[in-house]
Amino acid sequence: MTRPKQMKAAYIKATGGVGNIRVGDLPVPEPGATEVLIRMEASEVNHVDLFVRSGAFPTALTFPFVIGRDLVGTVVSVGEAIDEFRVGDRVWSNSLGHGSRQGSFAEFVTAPADRVYRLPEGIDPAEAAPVLHSAGTAHIGLVREARLRPGEIIVVGSASGAVGTAIVELAATMGARVIAGASTGDEAWVAERGADIVIDKHAADFYDQVGRAAPDGVDVWWDPNGDDDFDKTVPLLAHGARVVVIAGMQSSPKVPIGQIYTRDASVLGFAISNASASDLAEAAQAINHMLAARRLKARIGASFHLAEAAEAHRMLEAGGVRGRILILP
Repeated sequence: MTRPKQMKAAYIKATGGVGNIRVGDLPVPEPGATEVLIRMEASEVNHVDLFVRSGAFPTALTFPFVIGRDLVGTVVSVGEAIDEFRVGDRVWSNSLGHGSRQGSFAEFVTAPADRVYRLPEGIDPAEAAPVLHSAGTAHIGLVREARLRPGEIIVVGSASGAVGTAIVELAATMGARVIAGASTGDEAWVAERGADIVIDKHAADFYDQVGRAAPDGVDVWWDPNGDDDFDKTVPLLAHGARVVVIAGMQSSPKVPIGQIYTRDASVLGFAISNASASDLAEAAQAINHMLAARRLKARIGASFHLAEAAEAHRMLEAGGVRGRILILP
């Protein structure tokens, strides 16, 4: 197929509100020596996309900047130094759209080869794209940060969303005992994803129920929504416990320091946007294994075409979406 010179893309010329998003023609990029050019088949919108577009998460951007982070597609060209990919390979990436890398909301996307991974055979791009960011986040948090071990007890405070679901799926696969907080109506979904015990996260006695389910203490506590109430969670921690935090940019909760250090407990924060290529590659191996085994699933709350990128951002920003927002070319 002859590659066109122009492509449709959703981009911004400055950080700011949703109104800054434009959809129009940009030149099809040429892959550098260590890059691959991919025809986009599916992407999605997550909250990091909103932070980068708005400027809330400072990162190196070159304007016009193509928005979007996650990508599933087909390789159409490779750089001269690339041996591991061939034209026609189905691939994915969850590390675009920040750190000087252009994003995924375009018909054609260049990506560094060390941040691109093969898509397992038989996996639909529209099924894979919604889980890539959340599963990568779950892996880094559980493996690199929390060092979760088989048999340990983990509490996933908010397990109904994409990241919470991925944490449950991966923790269960790693052999942990999972106690999950679910929104009303999501109990069956969370249990199906691998939670051993599901508790209504809005229940007045939520923390009492957790205490009864883990009488010897909780080894890892992770609420991906940033609903961290340390006064209530820390007394439930076991000796050597780890609390993982990844949300709540404007939050300043009270932390009972005395109860943390006397338990040898730790509070660990990370942003997946800071993950190294090797961190992401390690996560990708686990993600591909679970994709192939059909162990990673996401609910789709809405689907938009590339031309509707602004509306997709607007919907996520407004909140209330039950499931991931899929972007198709």
